[in-house]
Amino acid sequence: MLVQFSVGNFLSFKDIKTLSLEASSISEHKSNVFVANKEKLLKSAVLYGANASGKSNLLKAMATMRELILNSLLISSFWGGEFINIEPFRLDPETEHQPSFFEIVFIKDKTIRYGFELDRKKIHTEWLFIDEKEMFTREFQNINVSKSFPEGKNLEDKTRENVLFLTVVNSFNGTWSKKIVDWFKGFYTISGIRHQQYFLETIKLLENSQTKANVIELFKNLDLGFEDLIIKENQGITIDIDGIRIGNGKSIYTIHKRFNQKTGSYEPVEFSLKNNESAGTQKIFDLAGVILQTLLKGKVLIVDELDTKLHPLLTLSLIKLFNSEENKKNAQLIFATHDTNLLAYGNFRRDQIYFVEKDNQGASDLYSLVEIKEVRSQNNFEKQYIEGKYGAIPFIGDLSKILQSNE
Repeated sequence: MLVQFSVGNFLSFKDIKTLSLEASSISEHKSNVFVANKEKLLKSAVLYGANASGKSNLLKAMATMRELILNSLLISSFWGGEFINIEPFRLDPETEHQPSFFEIVFIKDKTIRYGFELDRKKIHTEWLFIDEKEMFTREFQNINVSKSFPEGKNLEDKTRENVLFLTVVNSFNGTWSKKIVDWFKGFYTISGIRHQQYFLETIKLLENSQTKANVIELFKNLDLGFEDLIIKENQGITIDIDGIRIGNGKSIYTIHKRFNQKTGSYEPVEFSLKNNESAGTQKIFDLAGVILQTLLKGKVLIVDELDTKLHPLLTLSLIKLFNSEENKKNAQLIFATHDTNLLAYGNFRRDQIYFVEKDNQGASDLYSLVEIKEVRSQNNFEKQYIEGKYGAIPFIGDLSKILQSNE
């Protein structure tokens, strides 16, 4: 379970900012809160902000940390050994040449706090604490391993300057390092726009007799208009407008009911998911596997632009599924959106609503609604946000002047 994530000097984030899923002392929507390791945590969090405010950059930071942890050894062997995705805050000459900061706190049996600072070429610092007990600390190539972390002993000299020590220990089957790396495998960071790459995740669940019913039940309850679906094998690969769509030679056909006037009965008819179903239905299919795996296994799902192509009520239903008591594995959802209707109908607690806004130097700030003291639970969050009372909205000029200048 995710407790908090912090990032600094990365893309539009200059200072260290923290997204926390620790529940505050407010009492609204108690079903949105669960307890893990004596911590009260939130089941979801939503990000609002103007275009280019930094919402996607925050989620990209999470994805970058995950990629570095899972692929540190591989990355160090390619692209000249550089971390090509590491880009510091460039609107300040001082930060431009300083390392980027990443830290995460999560619960996996115990409370784990892990983080590092790095630039494109090397790791500057790295640290791991379990229940706030130091496991190891690192400053460049000086790695100090405590007695509480025996799995890291004698691996210090095997760690290159552009490889995370945690990744090295995991490659030698360290107990805690493996738990941490495995947790990140279930820390899904996905795009709600370029969602075709997750197509296979849904296929896997449909081909599994234990999970197929879950997928079909999800589709039925979302009122997508079909009764069932089938998988057909294709020759070669499937081509999509976005390039090559990973389908492993498989196509999906939805089963609809067609009324036969002559017989007075309904009969099944097949529709191609790709060619005959809406863009929204295709997106739901692509994301269904990841969403259900998150819920069934109690993982963490990060989605940028969750609501794109989806009806507001459909987006709302997915969010309520995470916030509900039926979410027994305490899966967590963090997503960015522009759909302000969710502020009115999403049943969010104030500590679940986050805003991202840039200051006059172009640096992104991050704050939650619960931090704005004058806001109460009975306030109309959507109305007040649109009115600019919470900040994090675009300041749009007089567009009519565009036409006037043409005249």
